[in-house]
Amino acid sequence: MEDKLFKYMQWPEIEAIIYSEHDRPKQVLGPHKVPDGVVVQAYFPDAESCALLVKGREPMVMTEVDKNYFAVLLPDKDIPKYSYQVTYGEGNVVSCRDTYAFPATIQIEDIKKFQAGIHYEIYKVLGAHPMSVQGVKGVRFAVWAPDAVRVSVVGDFNQWDGRRHPMQRRDGDIHELFIPGLKEGDIYKYEVKIKGDTVVLKSDPYGTLMQKRPDNASVVYDIQKKHSWEDSAWLSKRKKTAGKEKPEFAYELHLAGFMRPEPLVVTDEAGNEETAPEAGFYNYRELAHRIADYVKDMGYTHVELMPVMEHPLDESWGYQVTGYYAPTSRYGTPEDFMYFVDYLHQQDIGVILDWVPAHFPRDINGLARFDGIPLYEHPDPKRGEHPHWGTLIFNYGRKEVSNFLIANAMYWVEQYHIDGLRMDAVASMLYLDYGRHEGEWIPNMYGGREHLEAIEFLKHLNSMMKKRNPDIQMIAEESTAWPMVTGAVEDDGLGFDLKWNMGWMNDFLGYMSLDPLFRKGSYGQLLFSMVYAYSEKFVLVLSHDEVVHGKGSMIQKMPGEYEDKFANLRVAYGFMACHPGKKLIFMGQDYAQFTEFDEGKGLEWSMLDYDMHRKMQDYMRDLIHLYKEYPALYAMDDEPEGFEWINNISADESIVVFTRNTKKKDETLFIVCNFVPVVRTNYKIGVPFRGKYKEIFNSDQIKYGGEGNVNPRLKQSKAEECDGKDDSIRITVPPLGISIFKCTPLAPAKKKK
Repeated sequence: MEDKLFKYMQWPEIEAIIYSEHDRPKQVLGPHKVPDGVVVQAYFPDAESCALLVKGREPMVMTEVDKNYFAVLLPDKDIPKYSYQVTYGEGNVVSCRDTYAFPATIQIEDIKKFQAGIHYEIYKVLGAHPMSVQGVKGVRFAVWAPDAVRVSVVGDFNQWDGRRHPMQRRDGDIHELFIPGLKEGDIYKYEVKIKGDTVVLKSDPYGTLMQKRPDNASVVYDIQKKHSWEDSAWLSKRKKTAGKEKPEFAYELHLAGFMRPEPLVVTDEAGNEETAPEAGFYNYRELAHRIADYVKDMGYTHVELMPVMEHPLDESWGYQVTGYYAPTSRYGTPEDFMYFVDYLHQQDIGVILDWVPAHFPRDINGLARFDGIPLYEHPDPKRGEHPHWGTLIFNYGRKEVSNFLIANAMYWVEQYHIDGLRMDAVASMLYLDYGRHEGEWIPNMYGGREHLEAIEFLKHLNSMMKKRNPDIQMIAEESTAWPMVTGAVEDDGLGFDLKWNMGWMNDFLGYMSLDPLFRKGSYGQLLFSMVYAYSEKFVLVLSHDEVVHGKGSMIQKMPGEYEDKFANLRVAYGFMACHPGKKLIFMGQDYAQFTEFDEGKGLEWSMLDYDMHRKMQDYMRDLIHLYKEYPALYAMDDEPEGFEWINNISADESIVVFTRNTKKKDETLFIVCNFVPVVRTNYKIGVPFRGKYKEIFNSDQIKYGGEGNVNPRLKQSKAEECDGKDDSIRITVPPLGISIFKCTPLAPAKKKK
């Protein structure tokens, strides 16, 4: 029998298995029908012997045809069900099923769609997926690695030995392997052997959970049917209101920076107490309640989370992603994050995620040079590397890479019920010369600086998102004047729903940081945003980028003495709330935290023990609720008819007057902003029409920390021309303040003959 067995041995193939270079191990390993029966071959490094077990038969000792390589010839016509009994040193006996006896489970249609870049649920195919094959439970692994010599699955289950579980290369350079007996919670990586006989360990690009940093292995985790969602009411409302104008005032936050537990105090063996170096984090579930309580009380409509995708460095705030499909394990499991989103939805709060398809870090365990050469990144450094950020740029023209990112966007929306994605650093994607000097970039095929592949990627993503999830918001952080960022793809736009208004932010903060004495010389900075306000659908942002790296917090940017800083900040936030566009503010700025954002600490909630900070928070709470209550402040954000300048020529007084409108005249709001610390009494202002004007909001109220320069009595307009209007009123204009009036129109006065 042994002579017959040896004639079926393919020695070059066996040598490739032993030297760990075979990328199609099923050609030799596992069971194979032959004219004389069934040959079963197995490779168990460091094993002393191996026996094959078939139910109802005596164990069959396998022949060691080469070092640790075992084979046996069965006299069966069909392949029987069997397992191995492997003996290692010191009598250690291990029983296991044959990994290579199981068929491939990935369908060729899935591979073809992936190759074409149109498999929007490829994450259900690639990665690690617990499943049953032929009635046996285990985990199927699949990874894309075209240039690898071979890929193996390694982990504690095989002593991190890449010789034990080499994967089977399929069409499309997908490497697949089902390993029986593995389960959720098992830790794994891919061992990739690259040309030159080098071996690297890689985390799973499609892994749904990773170890908590500094460890970086992937963890087998099945997100399907993991959480019983209870947010159907929210999703129904989201669907019904899609495309309709509604108030949006987002609270941007960093999960660890919002609130952290008290530092953990530990006692050493000598009884000495010391603070543990890792202060720890709240779990997603704990954060859900803390964040929802605050956000709901303040009136914010959404939270926008700085990236929750797995990242190795706390100081990157999540913008250098290594696990695109894995919520960071700093705060718990994927199921915990599902709970977070679900709970906020139940509290009527939307969840937007920051998402980073522009670049990724060079971490050796991540996507960088995944199979030995550039795979996810563009191979030419002039297109594949960010010279200033030290990161790598995705190769958007490679369909499998584009598919990886587009499916990732769908993944967060469809698996985690996310309401919107804010795309980071879009400008860096659109321009081939972004951050580069002459000679450091390659023009496109037409000789231009536009990144054609990235543009096509963005259009593809946004068009498919609208098709699959029409009620999801796609938001661009785009810092240039690229045309039609929020234009329809059909009209050659990029297809985003909203664009961060970086121009407004820079102009407005530049203006507000000036001493009021000099603001009149920069009056145009207040007005300029309305010149282009309807070129895109904008979000006005005061984001984390403006309160880090020595820029100072919002209150620190304000000029003047202590009280003046708060008055400046109140009028600034009031002007923002009344200006056309959706709104976003970063955590801690609504109660005027003095210190900058620090990812290593929670917000300084103790500041609310101080009177001015508590009053600032009260002011913001009332302002946000006012914004949501009055449709004029949001219903026609994107229509010129929703805004009218009444006075935009009073540079010397640093006063602007305007209205916010709806199609209903009696919903008009009349707004006066004064950016200098001078009270204007009996100040005459033109009004949009004859009517009664009632002050409904004033930032100078005592309860907000102001001086009480308010207008308590109803104002009825008089037929006195002012500001180009037939009628006018006289009011008290608060210093460094904003007054908002509700307008009740009256019938036009009869003209005297």
